[in-house]
Amino acid sequence: MKRRASNFLVSTVLASVLAAAGAQAADLVISAPNWPSGQATANILKIGIEKTLGLAVDVKPMGTMNAFVGLEKGTVDVQPEIWRPNFDDLVRKYVDEKGAVTLAGKSVAAWQGLCATPSAARTIKSIGDLGDPEKTKVLDTDGDGKGEMWIGAATWLSTGIERVRAKSYGYGENMTLVEAEEDVAMAAVDAAIATDQPMVFYCYAPHHVFQLHELTRLEEPAHDAAKWKLAPASDPLWIEKSSATTAWDAAHFQIGYSSALTEKRPDVANFLEHADFTAEEVTQMSYALGVERQEPLEFARKWVEQNEARVEGWAKP
Repeated sequence: MKRRASNFLVSTVLASVLAAAGAQAADLVISAPNWPSGQATANILKIGIEKTLGLAVDVKPMGTMNAFVGLEKGTVDVQPEIWRPNFDDLVRKYVDEKGAVTLAGKSVAAWQGLCATPSAARTIKSIGDLGDPEKTKVLDTDGDGKGEMWIGAATWLSTGIERVRAKSYGYGENMTLVEAEEDVAMAAVDAAIATDQPMVFYCYAPHHVFQLHELTRLEEPAHDAAKWKLAPASDPLWIEKSSATTAWDAAHFQIGYSSALTEKRPDVANFLEHADFTAEEVTQMSYALGVERQEPLEFARKWVEQNEARVEGWAKP
């Protein structure tokens, strides 16, 4: 009986200790998107802030729309990669109109579009070719007579825009648009090229896939803002109400953070404003996590150690 009572007491004390430890909230929360460079950047910011400012930082996997809501409500402090024009609707709402989110001044140039493997590029050279069922049948892998094309992960805003583009250009009628996580899609690209199979897919840079393979970007009309009409993503029917019949606009991405940090934690806001990455570094991050399968936190620890003076400089006023 005494042993049972003793065990109960020990269990109760341990539960209390664990509960108390879990109750200690982090000083900051950084949102981690579900693509390699975003995960790497989130953890680099975590380690950098902890080392230079002495704060406790949590990194939480989160979709972009939820991250923006959290930035406004105060449950999230940082979003490491805000892509534009992909997130322009959210930027208008939370940055321009509400002032709840601030975009850091430094950015990384990027681009996005559709790419073809070498065997696909022999037949499909432009967006217009995707509208020809005779040409796209080479992309048919399941025998249903329609070609398949990966357009992104289900939670990416760019994925919805690719559906808009497929509808607007017309090739959505004879193509199956596939949504899947990026690691699944990149494995499919690797396999397609290894076996000389045709594949067309959504692509963006900076990205490690261009270090691994020779790819062709499909030709399409230059971006024309007048021909891009995107309804707010908050509208359940936004894809049906939108149209886009030219290439993506030139892209870039930057760190976003809760505007409340400028007063609550000006040292953190200063750090985020000074943090900078090159396109080459972002590609290396993507390669490390996407190809070498390095764990994001361990990669970040090594990166910060190798760039110690630079990261310390981010913390200086």
